[in-house]
Amino acid sequence: MRRTITILTLCILALQSASCGLLIYPERKGQTSGRIDPGVAILDAAGLIVFIVPGLVAFGVDFVTGCIYLPGGSKRAGADVPATVVLDPGGLDAAAIERAVQAATGQPVDLADPALEAFAVPDASAMQQALAAAR
Repeated sequence: MRRTITILTLCILALQSASCGLLIYPERKGQTSGRIDPGVAILDAAGLIVFIVPGLVAFGVDFVTGCIYLPGGSKRAGADVPATVVLDPGGLDAAAIERAVQAATGQPVDLADPALEAFAVPDASAMQQALAAAR
């Protein structure tokens, strides 16, 4: 009986720690709106079923941090907003671009990543238009 209770308690604690969207998707931190991720909402709701307080805490943390929203929602100013890196076009190669972006953002970048979008723009106004279209 004691072993069953111990296993059940560990399962509940594992569910609770995995139910918080901040732990699962920390890159979403800072979003203020958007579509709610059903997976995170279901995990948070499971916390409500098991224990009321941890479930409410999970929902509260996810809404306050914005981690409950699917990517593509709006972001708070200054909250993990991607930096714009302007480079001199002379003598650039992929390695130089990766180094410059890493220096500006502090995050490693791999230009071969299919999720990354990089493009050249002729001037600052074209850059603003391209950034507005990308958001």
